[in-house]
Amino acid sequence: MAQIGTVPTQKVMAKIRLTKGELKRQRDALGQYLRYLPTLLLKKQQLQMEIIHQLSILEEKARNETAKTNEITAWAGLFTDKKVDLKPMIKPKRIITSTRNIAGADLPIFERAEFESADYDLFISPLWVDTAIEELKKLVALQQEIKILEKEIAVLREELRITAQRVNLFEKVKIPEAREAIRVIKIYLGDQMTNAVGRSKIAKRKIEAQELVEAAV
Repeated sequence: MAQIGTVPTQKVMAKIRLTKGELKRQRDALGQYLRYLPTLLLKKQQLQMEIIHQLSILEEKARNETAKTNEITAWAGLFTDKKVDLKPMIKPKRIITSTRNIAGADLPIFERAEFESADYDLFISPLWVDTAIEELKKLVALQQEIKILEKEIAVLREELRITAQRVNLFEKVKIPEAREAIRVIKIYLGDQMTNAVGRSKIAKRKIEAQELVEAAV
């Protein structure tokens, strides 16, 4: 069984018509695949580079989170003070995000975290409360930014998976199939043309022979 790459001729022949119209269709399809493939390869490269870039940013943010957590932990014992409940004051009321497009993928971008205004009695609250609230807000905002970054990377990875599948489809299936179809059709049409010429010559010789017989009578 004749093959090109991994595309069996029998499989190709089962899907095509051996006509000039089909030959043109397969040539047009091959041209489209070859024009579109570089775009897919470029998109794949852009997505890979963007994932690497965002992973480096995520690593930096994670280090910042660890540093901020250690900094706050150093005076976490103060949080046991029953006079002030900090939890409602450091819970975000809104996470503001925007979007940007990278290689056709819409990515969520962290802008800021918004919090309710701190509501506590300045006269009875410990002096450290203001600082604690601000530092905890920074930590919470950083944690929210990390979550958005993780979502962004997940979107990029999914887009990369789909793009890689399309690249493989074009490189390993569509382009080889079209090339094999063109080869098979050209061979068939060539054989048909050769057979037609042969039949024409035979018919001509028969006519000439008949004319000679008739002339001799």
